[in-house]
Amino acid sequence: MKNSKSLLAALVMATASFAAPTAFAADISTPPQALSLADTSAFFGDAFAMNNNGDTFMDHFTFNVTGTLPTSIDAIVSSISRTASTGLDITGLSLYMSGGTLVTNGMMDSTGATDVWTLSASSLAAGSYYLQVSGSLVSNTSGAFGGSIMLNPVPEPETYGMMLAGLGVVGLLARRRQSANRA
Repeated sequence: MKNSKSLLAALVMATASFAAPTAFAADISTPPQALSLADTSAFFGDAFAMNNNGDTFMDHFTFNVTGTLPTSIDAIVSSISRTASTGLDITGLSLYMSGGTLVTNGMMDSTGATDVWTLSASSLAAGSYYLQVSGSLVSNTSGAFGGSIMLNPVPEPETYGMMLAGLGVVGLLARRRQSANRA
């Protein structure tokens, strides 16, 4: 009888633990934000309110590459907190094509009270892309991150050939001039 009471008590406790609400991290991502590229560069970022400890985010910042030349991209994102255990922690920076195909992942340059991530890619074709910044809030204090993006056309190989030919002509003219001055 004593064993049955113990077994019944254990069963009641186990059932109660399954019925208890489970705490999950909330997704506090903001809707995708379109970047306004002024002279091929833009600033972006997001801020999060207090009392979001443990919640996660994956913010998307969309932009378009136009023109016929391949384009390179350089981006940086950072957040600053008083200590590593306050504010937010950036856990990723990635570049995707608009359909969700990963182009490249960024690199973490520093973590802790100051998080810094950078990303570079070359030869982007014309089309729609987005940067994804992911992370989580590590305390109940507010947190924010900011970043910038810069796009540059990549010169065609013919451009380098023309530049080298031009430098060769300049070198030839300088040598002729130097030879004429000696004579």
